[in-house]
Amino acid sequence: MDILEDLKWRGAINQETDEEGLRKLLSEKKISLYCGTDPTGDSLHIGHLIPFIVLKRFELAGHHPYILIGGGTGSIGDPSGRKTERQLQTMEKVQHNVQALTEQTTRIFGGSGHITFVNNYDWLSKINLLDFLRDYGKEFGVNTMIKKDIVASRLENGISFTEFTYQILQSVDFLHLYKKENIQLQVGGADQWGNITSGVDLIHKKEGQDAQVYGLTIPLMLKADGTKFGKTAGGAVWLDPKKTSPYEFYQFWLNQDDRDVVKYLKYFTFLSHDEIDALAEKVKTQPEKREAQRALAREVTTFVHGKEAMQEAEKISEILFSGNIKELTPDEIEQVFGKMPSVEISSNKQNIVEWLVENKIESSKRQAREDIQNGAITINGERIRDLNFEIDPSQSFEGKYVVARKGKKNYTLAKVNDNE
Repeated sequence: MDILEDLKWRGAINQETDEEGLRKLLSEKKISLYCGTDPTGDSLHIGHLIPFIVLKRFELAGHHPYILIGGGTGSIGDPSGRKTERQLQTMEKVQHNVQALTEQTTRIFGGSGHITFVNNYDWLSKINLLDFLRDYGKEFGVNTMIKKDIVASRLENGISFTEFTYQILQSVDFLHLYKKENIQLQVGGADQWGNITSGVDLIHKKEGQDAQVYGLTIPLMLKADGTKFGKTAGGAVWLDPKKTSPYEFYQFWLNQDDRDVVKYLKYFTFLSHDEIDALAEKVKTQPEKREAQRALAREVTTFVHGKEAMQEAEKISEILFSGNIKELTPDEIEQVFGKMPSVEISSNKQNIVEWLVENKIESSKRQAREDIQNGAITINGERIRDLNFEIDPSQSFEGKYVVARKGKKNYTLAKVNDNE
């Protein structure tokens, strides 16, 4: 099965500029291709993974992918998917984000050494205004530009000339990479179709209609219930472990709906067709075992964070399921409970009733005593029923934390602060 058929099977193709031409090209040679992202933040989220994983699949098929970090385009802002003007970032912030994203994408995708990383600031910043207008602006008709979805969706609320020119800059990227690196395919999300086709058109105008360049977009990812993929109650799921810990990342994939998990196995993992078909059958016949979800969580967490982080996330999950959280390290405690409600405490010993009330876990001593006697309070994974029990922070998690739970799900992380 060739790369395009594999992508179709995985549901990873939305639109192609010329499927027959691209298929013929891929059958004749190994090509260079690219996908870009703008440095709007200092981390990618899982939505960015979709087109970049397509690049990885091309790499595994022997082709040469380029990842473009848009230090130039990111300084003006892509109007895609927005109803209002994007707030311009300072150039210092743009450069900070460029560096962060370059390091992140290199860590995740650059291990093989077969992916090249480029920054479009390197060539866009060298084009002066008159050359931009004469060499490129003259090739774009305003009537055509405003019909592109990326611009048309903004006309009602208004769009600045700055954002209006974004598709020209992205087209210049494709032309530059075609001429300098012989890149013949651009990959992007569904919302990039207008920008990609503008680039193909510019290359044909500048280099001739026989120039073999193509565009391919990835479908918009929606969950089975119709909502947008990649969001949780806490916001986006980031690839930066400081923003979304490997444990939280693992849990995101582990908790996917049965209706979505096979689709995500096809999109986000490099498991074979037979392996995915076998897991799909398990979803039908033994959904309670959640084998497909576990495979998904293992594969994607390993790809993004490495095998060691995946194994640690799996270990944390097993310990939490057993309830024996004393086996967790302080770092693991921070991963699991770091974003839950927290309080600061001293290292002094204290009666449990007073401790619960003082830290606002219980509203009153009467309620605290009642919950303790009813077995509703656990401290560091141990159910406490003794009203005289003393909490001693020095006895748990290297003296850094105390983990309290009221009922089944209401956790509080108490962080030891000797200045308190």
